[in-house]
Amino acid sequence: GHRNTGEDWSPEAKLAVVIETASMSEAELSAYCREKGLYPEQVQRWKEACLQGAGMQDERQKAVQKQQREARKTIKKLKSEVRRKDKALAETTSLLVLSKKLEALYGEDPDSGEDN
Repeated sequence: GHRNTGEDWSPEAKLAVVIETASMSEAELSAYCREKGLYPEQVQRWKEACLQGAGMQDERQKAVQKQQREARKTIKKLKSEVRRKDKALAETTSLLVLSKKLEALYGEDPDSGEDN
């Protein structure tokens, strides 16, 4: 029959082989490979590729986490700036309100209270 060299195996199938054979001795691996029509060197290559892939994912994960941290920092900074502006705005508003109240109390017209 057609000897399957394993090159047309799906990534999932390759990963399954790597996982299955991870704890095998060399003799067990040889028997397993014969049974599956594979070569131990192939399995070794797949294993290395998997590990490399995992390492790359780690790197990516780290990069993503770094970006998220940066983003969170930026958001925090923006929020505190907004809060600061809000506070300043609130103070300005209350000063305006206060000055309006004072105007209402004392009247803009200095002569208004002197008829009494």
